[in-house]
Amino acid sequence: MHTSALVLFSGGQDSTTCLAHALSRYERVETLAFDYGQRHKVELDARLNVLAAIKARFPQWAPKMGEDHLLDAGILGQISETSLTRDTAIEMESSGLPNTFVPGRNLLFLTLAGALAYRRGLQVIVTGVCETDFSGYPDCRDDTMKAMQVALSLGMDRKLLIETPLMWIDKAQTWQLAHDLGQKVDPAQGGQALVDLIVEHTHTCYLGDRTQRHDWGYGCGQCPACQLRAAGFARYAKP
Repeated sequence: MHTSALVLFSGGQDSTTCLAHALSRYERVETLAFDYGQRHKVELDARLNVLAAIKARFPQWAPKMGEDHLLDAGILGQISETSLTRDTAIEMESSGLPNTFVPGRNLLFLTLAGALAYRRGLQVIVTGVCETDFSGYPDCRDDTMKAMQVALSLGMDRKLLIETPLMWIDKAQTWQLAHDLGQKVDPAQGGQALVDLIVEHTHTCYLGDRTQRHDWGYGCGQCPACQLRAAGFARYAKP
C-alpha cells in the first residue's frame, strides 16, 4: 500500500486538483515547485496562498500536508527560447508545437522530483499532465510518463509510481473532480468551497496577469492557458 506522495505543485488549477487528489488518498503529502525563470513567476507566490487556504478551509487535510519544497531549475530558462521564459509573443512554430513548449521541462522536473522523493522516502509522484486538454506537449503524454516511471525506478533502484489523475479528462472534468474531492472530505459545501478556492487563489495565466478577475479566476483571458481554463469552467458551470 502506498502511503506517501510528492505533488508537483505549481499553484495552478491542475496541480491544486492533483494536491486534493493526493490528500484524499495518502497519509503524508509533500509539495514541490520549480523556479525556472518563467514569465508567470507570480505562480510561485500564488501557490503559497493556495497551500494556506487549503489548510484553513479543509482542516481534515491539514495534518497530512508535509514539507513544501522549491527548487532552482533556472538552467531551463538559460537554454530555452520559449514564450514562457522570454518576453516574446505566444505563437505556433514550424514543429507544430506552440512556443510555450519548454523542451525537457517535465523530464527535468520528474527527475528532480524522483531524487527528492528518494531522499524524503516518498513513494508516489503526482503530476497534473494531461493528454486530453493540452497543447500537444510531448512531455505531457502518457507514454512519456510511463517511460519516466520505469527510468526513475531503475535508476534509483526503488519503485516509484508516477500518478497522473488528470491524464484522460478535460478541463471541465477537472473542475468537476475538484468539486467531488472537496465534497468527499466535507459534505457540507466542501465541493463548492474547493472550486471557489481554486478560482480565487490559483494561477494559470502564462502572462502572469492577476489584475483581471473573471468568473473562472485571474488572468489575461487571451493566452492559451486562460482560454483553456475559461472554456472548461464554462462547460462545468453550465446548468
